[in-house]
Amino acid sequence: MDTTTVAVEQTVALAPEALFALFGAGRAAGWLFGARCDDVHVGAPVSLRLPLDRDGRQDVEVLGRLARVVPGVALDIEHTQPWRGRIGLRLAPAGAGRTRVRLRAEVPTGGLEWLLHRRGIPLPEPPDDGSLRLGAITNASGPGAVYSLSAELMAELAVAEINADGGIAGSPVRLVTADDGTDARQAAAEAVRMARLGCHAVFVNSTSASFEAVRRALAGRDVLVVHSVLNEGGGVSPTAVRFGERPRAQLEALVGPTMATTGSRRWFLVGEDYVWSHGVHAAARHVIARAGGRVVGESLTPLGTADFARVIERITASGSELVLSSLIGADEVAFERQSEAAGLRETVRTVSLVLEESTLAHIGERAGQGLRTALAYFQDGPLAGNDDLVRRYRSAYGAWAPAITALSETIYESIHRYARVRHLDAAGGAASHGRALMRRRTGAADVIGTRDLVAPTLYVAEAVGGRLRVVGEAP
Repeated sequence: MDTTTVAVEQTVALAPEALFALFGAGRAAGWLFGARCDDVHVGAPVSLRLPLDRDGRQDVEVLGRLARVVPGVALDIEHTQPWRGRIGLRLAPAGAGRTRVRLRAEVPTGGLEWLLHRRGIPLPEPPDDGSLRLGAITNASGPGAVYSLSAELMAELAVAEINADGGIAGSPVRLVTADDGTDARQAAAEAVRMARLGCHAVFVNSTSASFEAVRRALAGRDVLVVHSVLNEGGGVSPTAVRFGERPRAQLEALVGPTMATTGSRRWFLVGEDYVWSHGVHAAARHVIARAGGRVVGESLTPLGTADFARVIERITASGSELVLSSLIGADEVAFERQSEAAGLRETVRTVSLVLEESTLAHIGERAGQGLRTALAYFQDGPLAGNDDLVRRYRSAYGAWAPAITALSETIYESIHRYARVRHLDAAGGAASHGRALMRRRTGAADVIGTRDLVAPTLYVAEAVGGRLRVVGEAP
């Protein structure tokens, strides 16, 4: 992969050991692009904010893990969002109490294209090589980037495996990817671009708002739209398929057992002011009431909220004993970290519907301890064939690639299933392929388990020691 190297150097009025000790936490963390890292060790998650303009309005969050740590001397960060790259930091004495800081960033061609596209410059169009094109829209930036860390990698892995097996009906498959920035309008624009490039199907691994925008943008075109992450349902047609967990099933698996375990009844609902949380909270009111509980408050904040102080104050004032969070990505990270810092975790039990391994890693072990969720896939889960999937993924992308999660594994299975449907019906259109996908409710040898992606079996997991430990299967 072609890369461009960017190197900068600066002298700081602190000794190397003192400067190194400031990395990732506290008010002084900003000395390296506002880095956040709770515990500096190899494998620890890191987030940085890179400034793309002088006024800070175009900052972009870079998410990765520490690949090398030499205290007082060196740090290397491998990241996948918003592009795949590596950042190296070297510290060297520069006189008494001073440090020469050298930063080296490797930016691949895909990263340069992302930066140019962010500035409004069109992406280069892939050459017409006779391949069958599929599109994948993910959240490489914006609030959803945290939960989307491995989605593009899993889509790539599926396509690589399909091509290794001969492609689809003898044709090689080419994946066209795009970042919607967790923005529905951008998702729609990217979907139209993919249709223009000849993509036969577009897999939307993004928010419900983005799925709906893509579905509308591609209406009347012979392009299948597949929503490959958990969603509230609706919007299904022969050319628009939705896979993944549904909130009603998640709530049934979490609400009653949590109330029985804690003896608590009073719930506060926390979410974002868009279609996903509206659907979740409507279902939650019904499930909670049927279980003998009561909703005593609700907060709906704009997508991309970073300060939850007033929400936490409202939760405390409401006298609620339980919190249901439908927040996603960076918003969920901020809310849970601030809840723990405010002492809310000592009196209130929280369940979160969009809590998977990547989000938990950025919440942190301490702030995440005891959180519960219910999803159809966990990287450490019990599904048959999962160990082999993880092995193939690590072999392809390395030890520090982000975890496979419920919000990325489904795009892998979706692409494999589409390939099988199209292989059997090469001349069919989007509607016939969509109907076939909805009928094919079980897996096969090249995907894990034997799963119904339309209504998958759920597993309940609890955050313990920074990991999601499966504690049971939903009835």
